Amino acid sequence: MKEANSFLKAGEIARLATKVASEKQASDVLMLDVGGVCSFADYFVICSGDTKRHIEAVWQGIIDEMKKSGVALYHKEGTSDSGWMLVDFGSVIIHIFTPPERDYYQLDKLWSKAIPVLRIQ
Repeated sequence: MKEANSFLKAGEIARLATKVASEKQASDVLMLDVGGVCSFADYFVICSGDTKRHIEAVWQGIIDEMKKSGVALYHKEGTSDSGWMLVDFGSVIIHIFTPPERDYYQLDKLWSKAIPVLRIQ
């Protein structure tokens, strides 16, 4: 896996993203160890925000915290208007959805063979 340019390991990056999402009041925050079933990442963090503005705040909060921690951002995509935003830190990918988009894409089910590490309802 490609590792972010920081002193943090993939699991630490995923836990930090989970913490920030929770602090930003994201709901149903799920950290998955996808390393055994995915060739392009070690962890996914999936969470929901109530509104477009909320998912943008969670997205920006995670980006800001990772920057402070020296974690390199590889890619970001999506818009709050689409109801889905993604942040890619190499070995850790964070998906932030509005509830209807999360229900539609069902990443939780798609990656059901991954190991759930942490879930914050």
